Amino acid sequence: MTAHGTKEHGFDVESLVGYTLMSGVLLSLGLIAIGLVWHWLVQGTIALDYALPATSVADFITGDARQLLSVAARPRLLVNTGIAVLMFTPYVRVLVSMLYFLFVERNWKYSAFTAFVLGTLTYSLFGGRP
Repeated sequence: MTAHGTKEHGFDVESLVGYTLMSGVLLSLGLIAIGLVWHWLVQGTIALDYALPATSVADFITGDARQLLSVAARPRLLVNTGIAVLMFTPYVRVLVSMLYFLFVERNWKYSAFTAFVLGTLTYSLFGGRP
C-alpha cells in the first residue's frame, strides 16, 4: 500500500468503480440526448409519448436489441438504449468489483460477498418476472 491508498498495481477499487459509474452515466446521457434531439428534429417536439409494457429489464433490452439488429433505428430506440445502459450501470459496477476482488486483490471473502450480490442482481434482472 502506498501513502495515497493505492496498491502496487497502480489503481484501487474506488477509482475503478468511479470510472465504471461515470462511464455508464455519461454513455446513457449521450444516448438519451441524441435520441431526444433526433426525435425533436423529426417530430418537432421533444416529448416522447409512449407506454412501456410491464416487462423485466432483460425483456426490455432484448426487444430493443432485436430492433437495433434489424436496422430499425428510431429516436425512441436510442432513448431506450440509454435507459437500459443506466439500469445496467450498477450491475456492471458490482461485476467489476467482484472481478477486482477476485483477480487483483485475491480477497476471497469480498469476492464471495460481491458474487452473492451479483447473483441476486442477475436473478432480479433476468430471472424474476414482474
